Amino acid sequence: MNEPVRRVSVIILLLVLTLMAAASWIQVLNAGDLNQDPRNVRTLYREYGNYRGTFVVDGESVVWSEPVDDPYNYQRSYSNGELYAAATGFYSIVYGRTALEQTENELLNGTADSLFWTRLGNLFAGEQQQGAAIELTLRHSLQQVAAEQLGDQRGSVVALNPETGEVLAMVTSPTYDPALLASHDTTEVNEAYQDLLNREDSPLVNRAIAGDTYPPGSTFKLIDSAAALEAGYDEDTELYAPQELELPGTSNTIGNYGGEACSADDQMTLADALRISCNTAFADLGMDLQWGPIERKAEDFGWTDSIDIPLSVTASRLPEDPNEPQTAMSAIGQYDVRATPLQMAMVASGIANDGVVMKPYLVDTVRASDLTVVDVTEPEVYKEAMTRADANTLTDMMVGVVDNGTGTAAQIGGVEVAGKTGTAETGQDTAPHAWFVSFAPADDPKIAVAVIVENGGSVGNEATGGAVAAPIARAVMQEGIQLAQEGDL
Repeated sequence: MNEPVRRVSVIILLLVLTLMAAASWIQVLNAGDLNQDPRNVRTLYREYGNYRGTFVVDGESVVWSEPVDDPYNYQRSYSNGELYAAATGFYSIVYGRTALEQTENELLNGTADSLFWTRLGNLFAGEQQQGAAIELTLRHSLQQVAAEQLGDQRGSVVALNPETGEVLAMVTSPTYDPALLASHDTTEVNEAYQDLLNREDSPLVNRAIAGDTYPPGSTFKLIDSAAALEAGYDEDTELYAPQELELPGTSNTIGNYGGEACSADDQMTLADALRISCNTAFADLGMDLQWGPIERKAEDFGWTDSIDIPLSVTASRLPEDPNEPQTAMSAIGQYDVRATPLQMAMVASGIANDGVVMKPYLVDTVRASDLTVVDVTEPEVYKEAMTRADANTLTDMMVGVVDNGTGTAAQIGGVEVAGKTGTAETGQDTAPHAWFVSFAPADDPKIAVAVIVENGGSVGNEATGGAVAAPIARAVMQEGIQLAQEGDL
């Protein structure tokens, strides 16, 4: 072979090898990225062409796939979509997946490893691949009551089973209808999504677990009380409770709600300070304890942790190395203390469960298309926040808040309720946030609830946690107790 022919042969061989390498890269090594590329219409058709699994609440499907006569084959449908949007999220050919539609995607579309034998059975039977059904821990009646009670007010309600960690209710207001974003009309979907994005009240934000966290206000006094009990205080320990508390090293003072005095002699017990939510007593207590014990106790309840339920939960925040005045402000749930409603529900739940915080979860059972059980979530201890004795003492103190303190609006006839109010300043020229955290029955807790109503809700500047949030919590607890009596909790 002469030299020119040899050179041409080498060039051709290199070109063939390059072509083979490129084909291998595209078809094998880069296949995953190409399949995930949202511009790949074939991927969309393939994904939508399979039957996507359902979400189930109380034995009824609340999200399912409906056969349609278009290239996508199935249309995602949402029953009571606005009620469950915070948990389910949406499934859109334009904007992808959110919330549980995203975190449970492999189960829903049938590609999860746990569904291998189901897929194999479908293959041999010549049947179409189907996704799993996911049974949620939510209770329909609790969702309804929480949503009705919140109404048009911005805020959130979270209810937990203290013994297991099940998320019994998770409502955020305002909300949206996922069906608007699940349409196969891309123009319609784009318009609906932009309308939601442009709204000032941010309906796409799950206020229960994400977005901007909130100053917890006086509900944080439960953390102070738990830290104090661990440090050797008891419910009868006397605290300094002046009408105004001077902050060391500054010209600033902390006052009580309405400028009122907590005590005629500037002294009161820990239990009474919690009962009437005395700011000066807890601010002074915070400086006496110092920030370290309070910080550790907050962390014992889950503060600063990022958890999955399996939705990603924004970590609640604590100030870093605050000085004495900042510690005083932090002790009453202000300064740089921030929390999600789920975090405050975990605080109530941990106290209710003898000091043990269970890990919250939304997914109860996963079933294959033939209804066989693929997975069941087992309750899991998350934190041991308090001793049983301290939890029982703090429970008694919280009962006092509801019996004859700031939380009387949460009273339920014939049932002992434990609770704590909170009225949190926002640091802006806006009304305070209204909080209430609670559990019931106090002697055998079945449900723990956290409620926040942003900026006083319909009441505005005159709002308090006891007046605005406590009645909402009472209604949710009443429904939870009814469900427990019927054996549904």
